[in-house]
Amino acid sequence: MARVAVIGGGISGLGTALMLGRRGHAVTLFEQDGRQAGEDLDQDFFAWHRPRVPQAVQPHSFLAPVRNVLRTQTPDVYADLLARGAREYHDFDWFGEHPPHRAGDEDLVTLRTRRIVLEAALTAAVRREPTVEVRRGCRVRALTIREGRSARVTGVQVAAETHRADLVVDASGRRSPVPAWLIAAGCRPPVVESHRAGIAYLCRWYRLRADGPRDPGRVKTGSASPFALAGVFPSDNDTFALHLVLSTGDPSRGALVDPAVFEAAARLFPATAAWLDLAPEPQSTVLAMAGLDNRWTSLADAGGPVVTGLVNAGDSLVHTNPTLGHGVALGLRTAQHIATHAEEIAADPAGYHTWAAQTLRPWFDAQVTADRANEQRLAESAPLSDRRSAALAACAFDDPVVMRARAQVRHLVRPADDAYGTDEVDRHVTAWLAARPDFSPEHDGPTRDRWDALIPG
Repeated sequence: MARVAVIGGGISGLGTALMLGRRGHAVTLFEQDGRQAGEDLDQDFFAWHRPRVPQAVQPHSFLAPVRNVLRTQTPDVYADLLARGAREYHDFDWFGEHPPHRAGDEDLVTLRTRRIVLEAALTAAVRREPTVEVRRGCRVRALTIREGRSARVTGVQVAAETHRADLVVDASGRRSPVPAWLIAAGCRPPVVESHRAGIAYLCRWYRLRADGPRDPGRVKTGSASPFALAGVFPSDNDTFALHLVLSTGDPSRGALVDPAVFEAAARLFPATAAWLDLAPEPQSTVLAMAGLDNRWTSLADAGGPVVTGLVNAGDSLVHTNPTLGHGVALGLRTAQHIATHAEEIAADPAGYHTWAAQTLRPWFDAQVTADRANEQRLAESAPLSDRRSAALAACAFDDPVVMRARAQVRHLVRPADDAYGTDEVDRHVTAWLAARPDFSPEHDGPTRDRWDALIPG
């Protein structure tokens, strides 16, 4: 069994430590924040200042890989997650009655919950795990590296202590100091690919009133204008978030941090207006997040691993902006792989880097492509022009065959070209269009003039 040091106590770090520990490895997790997610979820969520984790207060919906990894690897965590208020939503729930079952349909389930609920469930499980030691309020300041023909990380330095490890896992997030440490130590530099997203998020949290309506009915969770996207994230314990997405260059972006302006803008979109019509109680200010990018950081180059004894995971490896919700799904997939292959990764991480490139990289590339298209469309206020693509999106909400393909893409089951590129999907979209000869692509959100009328001059 291996001695493993995990740097970072976010979801990826907690998941990696827990799964490693349950396979008998001796794990020490180092987290510089002294606070941990506990029993008071609202206090932790709304009052915990976490500048290194800006995404913590943004809305989340956890995709099928999150549910699958938890159910197979840590079923107690999954049960705890549901007990704390997380809710399952199957993509076919849109139709009320599910279509005849096909293999794999059972996995097309979203977990509707705030991020803090998953953190709390993982934290509680890690506390119970005797093979995992958690050192909170403990900042790793450097790696210990054995030089030679092939440099090897042999542990981490914490204050004046050197903690020895057979394997170090960097799960310290998108601002990880590890690449700089490797370069300073004379190792070959990690290979970093970064793409600015060019979009900004603004969200506000609400809670349904105990004596008020509970459900907006059969309403889509997303709406769009040529220049802005709007959506709703139903969540745990009667909470939900509304969010607006627009170009970082949009002149109205600053005004939207005013709750009154934000709410007036959200009422212009059918998806978010339906939830505001339930008269919910606001739970937060308007929370903004920008400066987003998609970043791939590989600790291997054309010559192989730049160092042994070290791998990165979670946002330290692949960081994507929240548009498609990939982050936690890819992070827990990675945690499962590391835990399953820890000893061989400790001996030689080359296979791990190959696995990451083959398994995770395609979803990173898909995110980059989607964000480029969104950035250009929002910045240019581009109208919808591709009738077939618009029909494919609309048809999914009428036709379970197309909804299945949509769900398979969304839940990282199949790439878009594979899922949508079947003869069956093509036939169903063609039939849908034939039944609607007057269909033309259009947005359901406001015009620019109507939007700008809300913005103070």
